Amino acid sequence: MSTTYVVLLPGDENRWEALSAEEQAAVFAKHEAFTEALTQRGHTVTGGAELTHSRETTQLRSVGGETVVTQGPYAETVEQLSGFYVVESTDLDDLVDCTRILLDEDGAIEIRATTDAGQG
Repeated sequence: MSTTYVVLLPGDENRWEALSAEEQAAVFAKHEAFTEALTQRGHTVTGGAELTHSRETTQLRSVGGETVVTQGPYAETVEQLSGFYVVESTDLDDLVDCTRILLDEDGAIEIRATTDAGQG
């Protein structure tokens, strides 16, 4: 039975913006190799996207029962969610192995299964 996983890609947005065009192209090549490996090994990418910089975030918070809308990230952190993939897979171990292609030295990637709540 296939499970839907979300591959969450945190990153340092300012570091990304500081990369040269050639360095960014090398990162995009890793993403192409990742999606190619997934396809060749029987996984199915059903969605995903690179996200805009967190400075472009619109955030809603409930404060004292009132909705407060603000622009920009909620927390000042080095890493923000920079992108994601949605992958259908029957083999989490192999998905993990494929995801190693994207892992940078001292980096982190989170793979999380979705729930079936609300589906049906």
